[in-house]
Amino acid sequence: MAEIPDPAWLVLVLAGMLLLDAVMSIRPPKFIRDCLNGVRFPEEWWWTLIVIKLLATAGLIVGLWVPGVAFSANVGVIAYFLCASAAHFRARFVGKEFWVNCLGFLIVSILVLVFGFFV
Repeated sequence: MAEIPDPAWLVLVLAGMLLLDAVMSIRPPKFIRDCLNGVRFPEEWWWTLIVIKLLATAGLIVGLWVPGVAFSANVGVIAYFLCASAAHFRARFVGKEFWVNCLGFLIVSILVLVFGFFV
């Protein structure tokens, strides 16, 4: 297992996706609102998801130079989207938003972990 991701661009792609998602969540478009409402996540807590995604983005970027940080951030992103998937199943909200947003991020996060740190 590598302590610094190689190739680094994989981690940068994930960081960029998370950053874009966090920025979009400041004034969430309909598909993000539908997703959060679909799993019955309270609107007064939506800001926490922005903070989590920004911290994950920072961890992925810092981890390009500090051993172990990007790996830990990547594992955290996977845990986040596993929890989001569980929330979708629990709420029985498994429409297009679930497959594209939640599982899409989960799959990308797992691929970055495997190909950035283990292969």
